[in-house]
Amino acid sequence: MCLGIPGQITEISDRETKQAIVDVAGVKRPVNIACIVDEAHPVESCVGDWVLVHVGFAMSRIDPVEAEKTLALLTELGEAQAEIEAMQTGAR
Repeated sequence: MCLGIPGQITEISDRETKQAIVDVAGVKRPVNIACIVDEAHPVESCVGDWVLVHVGFAMSRIDPVEAEKTLALLTELGEAQAEIEAMQTGAR
């Protein structure tokens, strides 16, 4: 299963190689934006876009509201996993 994590493009770091900086829940990471760039949406217009990031690539642009919902869900899943692990540790 592949998981794309929502992030927002905050800056273009290299126009030639289509590299950008994406903020994923407060963590800034370099990503390649070649998959989301075309004549109608050039590199320069990507700042501010919400994208799904997978293995260092922005795979697609997404709606900001859906991005926030997905981030909230991922946070909840992480908290649930931590609770399950705590219960397992306490049961031993």
